[in-house]
Amino acid sequence: MIDDPSLTLEFWRQLGVAALSGGVVGIERQLHGKPMDIRTGILVCVATTVFVMLGSLIVGPQGDPSRVIGQVVVGVGFMGGGVMFTRNNAVQGLTSAAIIWLLAAIGCLAGLGLVAAPLLLTVATVSMVATLERLEREGGVEVIQTAPTVRDSRASKRRSRNAGADQTTTNTCRLAQRRLRLVGLHE
Repeated sequence: MIDDPSLTLEFWRQLGVAALSGGVVGIERQLHGKPMDIRTGILVCVATTVFVMLGSLIVGPQGDPSRVIGQVVVGVGFMGGGVMFTRNNAVQGLTSAAIIWLLAAIGCLAGLGLVAAPLLLTVATVSMVATLERLEREGGVEVIQTAPTVRDSRASKRRSRNAGADQTTTNTCRLAQRRLRLVGLHE
């Protein structure tokens, strides 16, 4: 029989750390009008924490938190795919998807009973995102991610059928450069 963990102070401390971390990151995303908000941040962190705690409670060969964490990584990765979309041949929401994945990692840390690591990772996440967004806004760095199109892939196949191996490699490199362009520093 499993003792009820919700009756312990440790259980509520772990959930509190997860909710605080998810809330701080969620507020940052919401204030910048991104596809992820405070509710999503809190829910991802808290749910991940609960799943990891449940994995720790199961006794026997099936009770392995690392197996639960592995499934969380896959599930949250799928969820992050839902916030990404393409508009005008540019991928948007990629940072929010990565942050959802990072929130799951923070929730895993909290679920394993750690306190300092999830809180420090939260501060580091918000600091990195805020700093990079400020650099982009002030003209420092601009990243443009473009999505592949059906026309591009068909044209590449036609070119590769009609050209030798060297030409195929050149065409593939050109196509890759079009998909992810890094525009240099603005003066």
